[in-house]
Amino acid sequence: MASVSAKLLQFWNSPTGPKTTHFWGPVANWGFVLAGLADMRKDPEYISPNMTGVMCVYSVLFMRFAWEVKPRNYLLLACHASNEAVQLYQLSRWYGWSSSQQQQQQQAGGNKEAAAGVKVEEVKRVEAAPSKAA
Repeated sequence: MASVSAKLLQFWNSPTGPKTTHFWGPVANWGFVLAGLADMRKDPEYISPNMTGVMCVYSVLFMRFAWEVKPRNYLLLACHASNEAVQLYQLSRWYGWSSSQQQQQQQAGGNKEAAAGVKVEEVKRVEAAPSKAA
């Protein structure tokens, strides 16, 4: 039991322990990951590609910071690596939704053009037909 308490005391007093911002900053940043996970239940139409892209860049930058800072902050690195994965998945969901919306719009536009083409052909046919009234 002394070993466990010694390790807890060592963690408590470490440069990345709960007495420092090296601990509480990453703990607070896990909120981004949790929010991204919660958003996976929502329709992809509500995903902002701009904000999601910014979150991806933010996480990459802070992963680099977590690796370079002395002492290395593995908790911050894990937090931002997780956030990067979640945000990239969200971005892929939005892209898939956006692509399907564009295809549907093109098909709907193509159907309207085809219908308009049929109407033009009918008008030409009626105009070209000999008049029975004469």
